[in-house]
Amino acid sequence: MALALDRIRVGSAPDSWGVWFPDDPQQVPWVRFLDEVAEAGYSWIELGPYGYLPTDPARLTDEVTKRNLKVSAGTIFCGLHRGPSEWESTWEQVSNVAALTQAMNAEHLVVIPSFWRDDKTAEILEAPELTTEQWRNLTTGMERLGREVKDKYGLDIVVHPHADTHIDTEEHVEQFLDSTDSDVVNLCLDTGHYAYCGGDSVKLIETYGERIGYLHLKQVDPDILADVVKNEIPFGPAVQRGVMCEPPAGVPELGPVLTAAQKLGVDLFAIVEQDMYPCEPDKPLPIAVRTRKFLRSCGA
Repeated sequence: MALALDRIRVGSAPDSWGVWFPDDPQQVPWVRFLDEVAEAGYSWIELGPYGYLPTDPARLTDEVTKRNLKVSAGTIFCGLHRGPSEWESTWEQVSNVAALTQAMNAEHLVVIPSFWRDDKTAEILEAPELTTEQWRNLTTGMERLGREVKDKYGLDIVVHPHADTHIDTEEHVEQFLDSTDSDVVNLCLDTGHYAYCGGDSVKLIETYGERIGYLHLKQVDPDILADVVKNEIPFGPAVQRGVMCEPPAGVPELGPVLTAAQKLGVDLFAIVEQDMYPCEPDKPLPIAVRTRKFLRSCGA
């Protein structure tokens, strides 16, 4: 008999509706996103880019409550590997997002490292490998962020390995985890990004289970990925080619990932995120409905 996935709380995010920016004419309006994510059968959502959903807590609470939705996390981007000079601009962003996240009774702040190449133009912005000093800046900066976000907002930070950032491959993820304090820094494992960068999600969960604080459920198309890797295509154009695909068509298999996560014996969010910016406005809802049905078939 399949393992009951009673510790996994499934949700979705604006990303699965093609939303990457606070405001963009190619994106669906936020009201439509909220209506459709509820219609698709999800009860948990992320805030997405700060400013896409209403930032007034009272208004946002009203909008999500009347659709029987709840918020699981907010998201920020930061480049703490650049050193202490980054702190002020990072904290300015964090304070806005964390305050709204806290007001929505969520408990997690997803932290995404900054890109080393532009996700639209492919321009190389920084070296893809960090120096020893930059690694030290990154790890000490994330620990400081984890402590201060917990102290001031009561939120746990979960760092999101991401394509075209410095925390991407199995080697880099393990180095990051081995160099940070589990009391203040844990991981948002995005199954799609980790596969995109050659990692094995089940192995990571089984090896570093105590560091897995949050999940993003996503799959990659292995054929498109092979072409992306061969031709060194940056993440943005890769998404436009459909590298992130609808489950269960891609890798990794999500059933084994969810089973491994359940075996950790802790409550975990598993938020569906199928990158597809930009996309036709009528495309996301049918995919979301089918994905929710598929996850139910896995026991989630």
